[in-house]
Amino acid sequence: MAGVYNHSPRPANASPYLLLTLTALFWAGNAVLARALHNLMPPATMAFWRWVLALLLLFPFVVRPMYEQRALLRANWARLALLGVLGVGCYNTFLYAALQTTTATNGVLISSMTPLLIVLIGRALFGVRMTHRQQVGIMLSLAGVVAIVSRGDMSVLMQLDFNRGDLLLVGCSSTWALYTVLLRWRPAGIGTMAFFGAAVVGGIVLLMLPLYLAELASGRVAVWNAATGAGMVYFAVFPSILAYLFWNRGVQQVGANRAGLFLYLVPVFGIVLAITFLGERLHLFHLVGAALIFSGIYISTAGASGTKGNA
Repeated sequence: MAGVYNHSPRPANASPYLLLTLTALFWAGNAVLARALHNLMPPATMAFWRWVLALLLLFPFVVRPMYEQRALLRANWARLALLGVLGVGCYNTFLYAALQTTTATNGVLISSMTPLLIVLIGRALFGVRMTHRQQVGIMLSLAGVVAIVSRGDMSVLMQLDFNRGDLLLVGCSSTWALYTVLLRWRPAGIGTMAFFGAAVVGGIVLLMLPLYLAELASGRVAVWNAATGAGMVYFAVFPSILAYLFWNRGVQQVGANRAGLFLYLVPVFGIVLAITFLGERLHLFHLVGAALIFSGIYISTAGASGTKGNA
């Protein structure tokens, strides 16, 4: 990953496996904390202030590369805007909106099928070849998601009576998968920090700011107190900045194959945190769905390259 650390802060000289484990923990904590604060903070407000604060903290590290590459950024503004809206704006807003009405357990389990959606969307948009193992894996994982969103009740399927949050989670995962596939459109020559800064600005200005203003206009305002303030600091620092740096450092040191395996810790950490801090209960349909999703992932990825994750 050439250029990942140009003009960027470097993580401490820790074990790459520790850094990757912490990344999975931070991403799991993002979903659990968003669920914990859902009664105090509307989703667009949560997404907007998370990334505004993250951008302010990152400003010293992105302003110089963005200025140096301003001509490239201007020339490719449309692509950068699209990637920013998808990867920063849509993904985070969908995730936080979903966690207003569904559990953190559902959130981390449904989101775990994202690597397979990347394969499916790559096939649909660019004709990327799918192996037989990938086809079987996708079918199994989709069956697992259906088991979770239907809560193991066939009448839910027959009546199409799905939880809105679960459907948003499917949209959230699909958005991140689409963003990942479209990263092939990332303009050559733009460094990682300049690209990251441009994507965050694009996501904030083009999507999160309008949605945040719409929430304010509708009377949906956040309750700002010690809990929401501390939560916002967590959102900005841990799943946004530190996870980004730790993930890239881990991939650089151990390779994408090994790093990709650590993504499967996200639902494990998420379920443990949700049960411990939110009092959520694990049901049989969660276990069945998780077994199907992870079986699909295993079949699809056995012997294949690792896939990057999300925040």
